[in-house]
Amino acid sequence: MKKYLSLLVFLLLLCLPTTSVAQDGFFKGLYDDFLKYGTLYGAGDIRNSIEAKTPFYIVRPGPDGLYGIPRVEDNTRKYPFDYRYGFGIRKLARFGYERKPRNFYDGTESQLAFTAPTSAFKGLEYQFHFEKERWRGDIFENHRYFIKHTGKYHIIKAESREVGRINLEYMSAEVRGRLPIGKKFSISAGYIYRTHQRPYGYNPIEIWLNETDANGMAANPWWTLGFQYGYDDIFYTSTDELGNEISDWYWVDDQGRRVADSDVEFRETIFTQLMNRFNQEAWAELDAFGEIAPIVGFDFYHYKNDFWLHAYANYILPYHHYIQGDEDFSYLHRNSWGQGGHNDNLKGEQWDDYSAGINFGWKVGKSIGVFIEGEYAKMWDSELFNSSIGLNYQFR
Repeated sequence: MKKYLSLLVFLLLLCLPTTSVAQDGFFKGLYDDFLKYGTLYGAGDIRNSIEAKTPFYIVRPGPDGLYGIPRVEDNTRKYPFDYRYGFGIRKLARFGYERKPRNFYDGTESQLAFTAPTSAFKGLEYQFHFEKERWRGDIFENHRYFIKHTGKYHIIKAESREVGRINLEYMSAEVRGRLPIGKKFSISAGYIYRTHQRPYGYNPIEIWLNETDANGMAANPWWTLGFQYGYDDIFYTSTDELGNEISDWYWVDDQGRRVADSDVEFRETIFTQLMNRFNQEAWAELDAFGEIAPIVGFDFYHYKNDFWLHAYANYILPYHHYIQGDEDFSYLHRNSWGQGGHNDNLKGEQWDDYSAGINFGWKVGKSIGVFIEGEYAKMWDSELFNSSIGLNYQFR
């Protein structure tokens, strides 16, 4: 993170014009280029947390033991109130059709400056935002550090973002050449560097269970996972009320407490928890992944008070090259695993990532307005999309 913040500062200094600094002095140039029209803010909110739709009750043995009158307890999970507070500084231009959402900034605003290739004006834009929130009882620290400089023939952009409650964390930096075609259309091309913490396409437990020995048999039978985490199975036989003999394995934990009466029950309960635990521990041992790839895009922007259209798209070409993290566990080798482990003969599979958006508005006469907004992005195994459509009629 410190290295990335250093990169942001470097890009910021790179983007600051030197002419005003030389002519008017460093501090005035810094103010004009960086602080002027920027906003320093601090904000927060408090909300009711989610509440269960219906109560959840459990029973416990009463004073007369297991077969006496039981005790009924309300075991409905209750969460403390949700809150969020944050602070930051921002300087982001709005396109003509974008409106300020409220009378003050709080850091949650979503603007097309973050996603569209070009910006509403040429020059420096940025947001440095940090916040802390409690959501459903868990506390997260979030941030968004963003800087962008748009010129007539270039685009430089870098971003670091973390949203803890949806497990989103990434960094990116890109440099593009930009070619304006007329006053409304432009195309761009360059390279983008991205990181991702999540090991897309890598399932450690599936790989572990698929390992084979020299005889082609399972090297790690499923039940041995229980042994690794302190569980043990004990063979038993019993006779049911019809005189049939039953044999199975019951399971105990590391304290000797019985947790499952059969292999089937253990597989359906405890084993599923251990699978997720195994994966989390294996993923935690991996460093973040970083890859670089060529990127192209276009941007079309037309705005009048009664009609506007803004359409844009980005396409990351399938020539990804990992420069950080163990490539064997990267998204390139998402299909290189099978029985016996990693297939070293496979060079990996490339993939396509892309995003696109549109914002359309048409005020038909004085009373009717039609509005369409939408955005879609596909990155690795994740798809992000949102859209809205509106029809307004104003009585006069």
